[in-house]
Amino acid sequence: MPLFNSISQANLISKLILTLIFMLALAVSLSAQTIKGYLTDAQSEMPLIGATVELLTVEPTRGTTTDLDGQFRLENIPPGRHTLRLSYLGYEGRNLPNVMVTTGKEVILNLSLEESIAELAAVTVTAKTRPGEAMNEMATVSSQTFTAESVNRFAGGRADVSRMATNLAGVATSDDSRNDIVIRGNSPTGLLWQLEGIPIPNPNHFSTLGTTGGPVSALNPNMLGNSDFATSAFAAEYGNAIGGVFDLQLRKGNRDRYEFMAQLGTFSGLEAMAEGPLNKRRGNFVVSFRNSFVGFAEAIGIPIGTAATPDYRDLTFNIDFGNSKAGKFSLFGIGGTSNIDFRGTEIDSTDLFANPDRNAYADSYFGVLGLRHNLITGDNTYLRTIISGSVQGNEFQEFALNDEGGDGLLFTDVDDNTTRYSIKSYLNSKLSNRLTIRTGLQAESIGLTTLVDDRDGQPDRDEDGVQDLDRLRDFDGAFGLYQAFGQARYRIGTKTTLNAGLHLQYFSLSEAFAAEPRLGLRYQATDKLTLNAGYGRHAQTPALPVFFFRDVTTGSPDANQNLGFLLADHFVLGGDLAFAPNWRLKTEVYFQNLTDIPVDNFSSSFSVLNAGADFVFPERGSLVNEGSGRNYGVEVTLEHYFAKNWYLLFTSSLFESRYEGSDGVERNTAFNNNYVANFLAGREWAFGKNKQHRFTINARVTGSGGRYYSPVDLETSREFQTDIRDESLAFSERYADYFRMDLKFGFQLNSPTKKLSQSFFIDFQNLTNRENVFQERFNPVTGQVNTVYQSGFFPDFQYRVQF
Repeated sequence: MPLFNSISQANLISKLILTLIFMLALAVSLSAQTIKGYLTDAQSEMPLIGATVELLTVEPTRGTTTDLDGQFRLENIPPGRHTLRLSYLGYEGRNLPNVMVTTGKEVILNLSLEESIAELAAVTVTAKTRPGEAMNEMATVSSQTFTAESVNRFAGGRADVSRMATNLAGVATSDDSRNDIVIRGNSPTGLLWQLEGIPIPNPNHFSTLGTTGGPVSALNPNMLGNSDFATSAFAAEYGNAIGGVFDLQLRKGNRDRYEFMAQLGTFSGLEAMAEGPLNKRRGNFVVSFRNSFVGFAEAIGIPIGTAATPDYRDLTFNIDFGNSKAGKFSLFGIGGTSNIDFRGTEIDSTDLFANPDRNAYADSYFGVLGLRHNLITGDNTYLRTIISGSVQGNEFQEFALNDEGGDGLLFTDVDDNTTRYSIKSYLNSKLSNRLTIRTGLQAESIGLTTLVDDRDGQPDRDEDGVQDLDRLRDFDGAFGLYQAFGQARYRIGTKTTLNAGLHLQYFSLSEAFAAEPRLGLRYQATDKLTLNAGYGRHAQTPALPVFFFRDVTTGSPDANQNLGFLLADHFVLGGDLAFAPNWRLKTEVYFQNLTDIPVDNFSSSFSVLNAGADFVFPERGSLVNEGSGRNYGVEVTLEHYFAKNWYLLFTSSLFESRYEGSDGVERNTAFNNNYVANFLAGREWAFGKNKQHRFTINARVTGSGGRYYSPVDLETSREFQTDIRDESLAFSERYADYFRMDLKFGFQLNSPTKKLSQSFFIDFQNLTNRENVFQERFNPVTGQVNTVYQSGFFPDFQYRVQF
């Protein structure tokens, strides 16, 4: 497919870019702005009254103190990057670099300090805090925080938090069409998504039952606050996950004045956002709506991986009602819908998603509505409760083409709907400056309606020349998942911190129970070197589609409903060396032993460890928890934090991911890339009369080993006219190595004297137009195995105005 259908289309893009840059260039002078926020105790979340907040990057240095609610405010701050110094008697000081100030929006920060256990005279010294440390104080290893700014900064990210995570050590990617997060060789279904402390369904457009990824994210990075990402041996409060945790937090709105934002991007679409004060109790709101814009890219000839035009939209909001005698309440929500029509006459064998001899129609939707309550029950104790309801569903129909190219024989009919009602409540108590304890309960009621009819791969029992339409799933019912946890953080001394906990789970459908101990130790060997170790047992239910496959031969609808938890024991050793100012070198060595993995009850190579990175799950009945797997490797991160207007990030992973099916043969998993490496770098230049504008360049280079796959069984595929793999040679072949380079240019300019800022970037993705293999698959039109390639060169752009 050509990049541009005509020279005029290329000119259209050029004119669009020049117009946006001209709009940005209208900003010619300086308008000051405000930095404000909250400062709390890191363990108890109580406000710190009278703490000092200083701005170090202006002359003369200026500062303020926090009020009775722990709030602070610094005004008349010039645009640019600034550093704050936080200090409070009896607490370990902290420097906060790279606070980005623009004229279009006030900066709102939620910050914390940790009480010191050293002698009082020694605790007024300010120490620099390393960026990226996990916000969750109970996290010891393999955890870090990320910000919305980092999502928008990195090249090749498509404003997608999942794709941002692939830059981290231990996270593999070799698929441009989906954003599934593969952590240390685990299936992406091993990931837990949480929002505001409560589990949520797959937050992606075009998602399907049981999956955790998709082609387009429904998470708006402009709505996110600082959030944690954990890849191993995570804290005891997290359950029903064996691969990792994405713990997302929504940001608060501006409590003092109304602000607005409009944005246009190729993938993020057309977006409008509003925020501002809500009531006299300093309540606030923030809300954003986005609608897809990919249709524009398709219309001017930019390839998006399919000839069909995807349509999607999403809404996110967070309402903080402020403090009251009954505690603090906030209402949050996120929802989205998506649909796409694949018409066989309009596509070819190189389409990433569609079959050229079928018409297919896909619709999906999801929504989450939650209420969060925080009640202070003592001087250093709070009770937090989150209740939520969610819905997720998808419909998919596929038809053979008739003589006119319309819908003929029905081949596939899917109708899935899941509803969840959840409540989570935990008590956090800081008993001393050494010991903090957190205990909680979580209950989920899950309602599922699933109906799947399919002909692909089915026999022709009545010998009418057409494969039978078999019912593969048929369930309408409800079940529960109940969890409890307790965890403690104890500072043994000024250098050593111990985190320990226990997580319990019960799944009512299969009456399975799991007890999961967690343990982490951190030791500050020197001022520059930190050592850590962690162990965790983690249990997870199989993905829901696995439970409800009907055994076609017997008609049994519950052949898999006795499956227990998948189990994974994680062992981690690591070190973090701050060998120079703004530099760090971090490494971790890990081993994961996976047991009780569902496999066939007869000798075969099948294992659910290889499922979850597609829109469908394999159709298997009568599974048993007798399989196993092993993931082990070493990770290295070399980072120069954003300082002196530049940053650098190099991450690499060398690993093995292996499994055994019921035949007892050890094989590569579908996610065994063997190695992954990322190199990211960026530079920022200030320009303008008062140096208030910014020009940025960001680059990214990614390489990984090709994934292993099972070859096509050509004879059987021709017989059934669908792609069927040779399981006797499971994951014995390998795709070529993956390589991609992205280059991103951006402007950020501030308007004259108004509260207005504008920014524009263009991101040249897959700059070298490398043909990375997507899949070797059977083409029923040609009767041969075709190679399908991933996305080629793609220019992504975004324009934003804040006021």
